[in-house]
Amino acid sequence: MQIRFESAEKASDNANNKTNARMDKLIITISIVTLITSCDSTTKKKYNMKDNKNQMNKTSTSFDTTPKVTGIGGIFFFSEDKEKTKDWYSKNLGLEINQWGSSFEFRNANRPEEINYLQWSLFKKGSEYFSPSKKEFMINYRVQNIEGLVNKLLSNGVSVLDNIETYDYGKFVHVMDNEGNKIELWEPVDTVFTAMGRKTTK
Repeated sequence: MQIRFESAEKASDNANNKTNARMDKLIITISIVTLITSCDSTTKKKYNMKDNKNQMNKTSTSFDTTPKVTGIGGIFFFSEDKEKTKDWYSKNLGLEINQWGSSFEFRNANRPEEINYLQWSLFKKGSEYFSPSKKEFMINYRVQNIEGLVNKLLSNGVSVLDNIETYDYGKFVHVMDNEGNKIELWEPVDTVFTAMGRKTTK
């Protein structure tokens, strides 16, 4: 009887050992499959993130260079009393006034991280800055590729009043439209104004 029980116990132990071995193999197999799947998923995520980053970099560095106007850069008009008028706009309309008038701050529609500016300025009535126009105002237009735009205007027979002048904050040139309005074209360097840190209207 004892031998029989011992044999039965040994048989049972052997069966258990075989079962445990199969279980161990199964667990190891599942672990390996899980690890491979996890690594594959992580690799795909990394490649997807890399592709997205490359696409964003490609988009951010591919700027349109078509010579054209991209927005309003300034509004200038005559005033009988500049200081009194600036005070009126500050008190009644909330403009943040500086020595030139007021700088409006806004975001670039194509590059939202970029801050752009529009200058609102008053000129003493009779100033020659608007000449040869007889009007009491002048609009400044923000442009891109100012050299290409000037060449286009000249080929279209537009009156270009001066040569392109370059400053730290951008390039400027003046032209006349078909109704005798003097226009100021400006290819801006907005970062210069941002670095100044002065108060703006926004």
